[in-house]
Amino acid sequence: MALRNHSTIAEFILLRLSADPKVQILLFVLFMGLYLLTMMGNLMMLLVIRADSHLHTPMYFFLSHLSFLDLCFSSVTVPKLLESLLSKKKIISKEGCLTQAFFVFDIGGTEIFLLSVMAYDRYAAICYPFLYNQVMSGQLCMNLVWASWALGFLDAVINIPLAVNLNFCEAHIIPHYSCELPSLFPLSCSDISSNVTVLVGSTVLHGFGTFFLIFFSYTRIVSTILSISSTTGRSKAFSTCFSHLTVVSFFYGSAFLRYLMPTSGSPLELIFSIQYGVVTPLLNPLIYSLKNKDVKAALRRTLGKCLPQ
Repeated sequence: MALRNHSTIAEFILLRLSADPKVQILLFVLFMGLYLLTMMGNLMMLLVIRADSHLHTPMYFFLSHLSFLDLCFSSVTVPKLLESLLSKKKIISKEGCLTQAFFVFDIGGTEIFLLSVMAYDRYAAICYPFLYNQVMSGQLCMNLVWASWALGFLDAVINIPLAVNLNFCEAHIIPHYSCELPSLFPLSCSDISSNVTVLVGSTVLHGFGTFFLIFFSYTRIVSTILSISSTTGRSKAFSTCFSHLTVVSFFYGSAFLRYLMPTSGSPLELIFSIQYGVVTPLLNPLIYSLKNKDVKAALRRTLGKCLPQ
């Protein structure tokens, strides 16, 4: 009987954010609006950075890739969430669920590595301003982006194939709006000890490794800024790091709490996932545009070219 139960579980039921149809409609409108704003904001950042030659620098090269990752990250989970809010059956196949989990790992892991690369870029710009163009060459920038994608992909390849062979019993309701490994493991009747060990190990290595790079970069940055005698100079140097620190705080805090805390199906897990999967991709272009004079000036120039005189 147990083996028959294992073979029959080919799909999962995703958590309903609300059982009330009227509330589901309101949630659909809300998340659709957030998704469209995310698409518009990040596409605008990509367009402005590509169109304005003043922004063809390493910092904005990395920022354009961050915007692309945010577009992809939102598109992995939000469309399925919108479909679930409108459909009576909140169903996703096992294959679709693992595919979604793969891309969450891949794109999320790539973004974490890219954020550490962006911290190194700020370190080079502030601590070695006269050597910055030599240190952050175009070839190095491209290699760092490719390395970020490769390491994110490696993280997904390490974790997801281990979950493919898991057996799932009668419990097939995922207490979440999307498929992520921490929510899938409690549903399995297989031995998940190796899966949990690999997940925690890769998360710790991945997370704390990149966090150490960011911490080291900002330790040196703060030391350099404090040595600047001019108050205006210190303020200008710190302002170039403020947006990046804000993005790191939003993404790192919620993502690592989600993957390291024990899975219990609590609303807090849902909040953390919405934070890094929906809210952060929406806020990133706002954070970088509202606090950045170069981006605002480039946006005005780009709109000036597009609008009829």
